[in-house]
Amino acid sequence: MLISPVSVSGVTMHGLSHLQSGSTLEALTQATIILILAVAIIVANLIVVATYLNFKGPHEVINYYLLSLAVADLLCGLLIVPLYVYPTYYGDWVYGNVVCMMLGYLEVTLWSISVYTFMWISVDRYLAVRKPLRYETIQTKTRCQCWMAFTWISAAMLCCPPLLGFNKAFYNPETHICMLEWGNMAAYSATLAILVLGPSVISIVYNYGYIFTMMRKVRSGAPIHDKEYATALAENLANPSHCMSFALVFSFWVSWGPYIGLRIYELVMEERYDNPMIQFGAVWLGILNSFWKIVIMTSMSQQFRLLVRLLFLTICCKTKGRLQAELIGLDPDD
Repeated sequence: MLISPVSVSGVTMHGLSHLQSGSTLEALTQATIILILAVAIIVANLIVVATYLNFKGPHEVINYYLLSLAVADLLCGLLIVPLYVYPTYYGDWVYGNVVCMMLGYLEVTLWSISVYTFMWISVDRYLAVRKPLRYETIQTKTRCQCWMAFTWISAAMLCCPPLLGFNKAFYNPETHICMLEWGNMAAYSATLAILVLGPSVISIVYNYGYIFTMMRKVRSGAPIHDKEYATALAENLANPSHCMSFALVFSFWVSWGPYIGLRIYELVMEERYDNPMIQFGAVWLGILNSFWKIVIMTSMSQQFRLLVRLLFLTICCKTKGRLQAELIGLDPDD
């Protein structure tokens, strides 16, 4: 059977049009997902930041760590995620190498800040259980703020060598994010990973292991000779902040688990995992963690729900918000 040139041309053009429409639909879908994620991250973390800044009452020290996490996530939502919407749809990076390098630097820095902050949260919860009678004198507001300032400065400095011209950034068309090239800085990359992940993972595992061990001990009715210590410990362990903080840490590592697993697989097998959808999903599932925090905090912290309610009451009716804040012992920020 002979096929005329016209029919061959028609089939070719139809196939090409089908591929182009499929590619455009996929790009549009991914760009829409990123746009929705950007809006969700910005709105969620604006609420968290505004909630904690709105009142200057007797907050727990852990709230300052949660505020630091929210600020890091908010910067991610404002400075990083929105810039990937158009390149994802367009199919190529359009903002230049300098912007790409800065985004790659911000990604690593903000991720490191989050990891370090989770470490300090686990230390804070450990001290609350280990030394319940002296916790308020050990973990003061000023000391907490100093640790957070140290965390932001140290993370920014640890991650800055790539900006000094030692490596370049590239736009990954599968994940649609800019990444710094760490391959030509293997020794530095390994050192950075150890400095960031080493103390954080060890602290988190040890501290929460101790906390849950003490919870089981108290619930089982194991005798504690110091009655004052036993009473303070029981009251402290009843604080939902322990479980909430663990849920935040757990969700963070679960969200980034697929991406870390992919990188480990590629490192061991010495080949790239060739599935664009898996690569895209692994990266943006990790970034989605910047939104999940408000869901966990709202569902597990009665204090946070109350503060959010007071925030909206203050916005809608400032006098009513101030009155309710005074009734529960919170001082609204003027």
